[in-house]
Amino acid sequence: MEELDNTQEPANVPRRKVVNLILGGGLLTTVGSILAPIVNFVIPPKVQESTQTSVVAAKVGEVPLNGGKVFRFGTKPGILVHTQSDEYIAYSAICPHLECTVQYRADFKHIWCACHNGHFDLTGKNIVGPPPRPLEAFKVDLRGEDIVVSRIS
Repeated sequence: MEELDNTQEPANVPRRKVVNLILGGGLLTTVGSILAPIVNFVIPPKVQESTQTSVVAAKVGEVPLNGGKVFRFGTKPGILVHTQSDEYIAYSAICPHLECTVQYRADFKHIWCACHNGHFDLTGKNIVGPPPRPLEAFKVDLRGEDIVVSRIS
């Protein structure tokens, strides 16, 4: 009788390697798809700041007397206030405390941040609460029916 040679590898070894490669690739893909959003959240991409220097914030008559409107100034919000003395003023709508969006409160007759009860008078100066500095002021011009808000150089 002839003895069997057990030193030869079975014929299905190449299939086993292929299956291992597929499973390993699937595992790497799964780990990558889990880690990629986490890394993107922890290290967000840099957003290029808008070079926009002026914007039409509203039309005349759109903001009532003793009223306010939040508008977009590039990538950040701004706030336009129509004061009781019938003039328009504008500031950055980002609170310098924790970067919440501020709003105009007609009942207080000043700008208010809801996050930590920060208050700003109509000159943008912080008067109550934790904000460490005033709001950034913008220049307001009337051009026909447009209320144009610009950065102060």
